[in-house]
Amino acid sequence: MLLIVPVLAGAVVAVAMGVYGRLHAPTGVAVDLPGFSGLQAAKAWLASVSALCALTQPASAFVMYGKVRFVRAPSWIGGLHRWSGRFAFFFAVPVAVHCLYALGFQSAEPRVLLHSLLGCLFFGAFTTKMLALRNDRMPGWVLPLFGGVVFTGLISVWLTASLWFFTTSGVHL
Repeated sequence: MLLIVPVLAGAVVAVAMGVYGRLHAPTGVAVDLPGFSGLQAAKAWLASVSALCALTQPASAFVMYGKVRFVRAPSWIGGLHRWSGRFAFFFAVPVAVHCLYALGFQSAEPRVLLHSLLGCLFFGAFTTKMLALRNDRMPGWVLPLFGGVVFTGLISVWLTASLWFFTTSGVHL
């Protein structure tokens, strides 16, 4: 019963993003960032920073919750976990804005459809996790489950776009 509101809110966010992306006429341009060779490169690099920050999430969570037996949790691990998550989200937002506004929800090819679905999943799962995080009465399995979905979503979004971009056009700014 405690999960109904967070899960519904996450579902609303995911579906709303997908519907907006599908119905909105793509503009081709949304975020113009100086210092990059193009918008795709800017998105790929911002998403890569986001993914790198996200990699800290499971490692720091395992240490925080005592799942790494040979490491005693240092006092700063909670701060590292929170701030790496904040930075991952901070760098993901302009990428999502560009994807939704400039490109829309696309389904022309399987990779692009999967990327669009995973992007919506990521932001919906993130919403669910953040709302569940604030309720101390949640069962112990809730945060690891939603944290895992958020992590998997973000890394999968990176794999279906940024890694694809770097492997097809080369690594450059």
